[in-house]
Amino acid sequence: MAKKLAIIATKGTLDWAYPPLILASTAAALDYEVQVFCTFYGLQMLRKDVSGLKISPLGNPGMPMKMPFGPKWFKDINWNIPNIVQANVPGFEVLATTLMKQTIKNCGVASIEDLRGLCIEADVKFVACQMTVELFGFEHSEFIDGLDFVGAASFLEFAGDSDICLYI
Repeated sequence: MAKKLAIIATKGTLDWAYPPLILASTAAALDYEVQVFCTFYGLQMLRKDVSGLKISPLGNPGMPMKMPFGPKWFKDINWNIPNIVQANVPGFEVLATTLMKQTIKNCGVASIEDLRGLCIEADVKFVACQMTVELFGFEHSEFIDGLDFVGAASFLEFAGDSDICLYI
């Protein structure tokens, strides 16, 4: 019998979309049965267009700002940007997102779209929290094809039998 991995994805930023997709695709490659339950802001990674996902550096002290360009000494600087700058400088979130996307590209890391596609090809089952979809006023047509829109009880059936259950 295949092992089961249940993931609850709750975050809607670019950096928080990676962990559930990397874990799901890796587990599927290892022959796990995988379900990813997306609720609240985690629904963002199931939308047809994820190109607008951003980085939110404000209040994230673990996030170093590294430059994805320039000489090595410049790229090696750990830019600790104070929260007051992040909060008050217009366009700072856009800058952080642009730098992160360039770093992802420079390092050859797959895009969110590509990782999500790999998951779908590997039979990872994505489920959307119907209550949250209704709460936020989304339409089912805004999301990728093949989703199940379910309540928490439906997902808990799978999660209760899983070998690993992760909350991200």
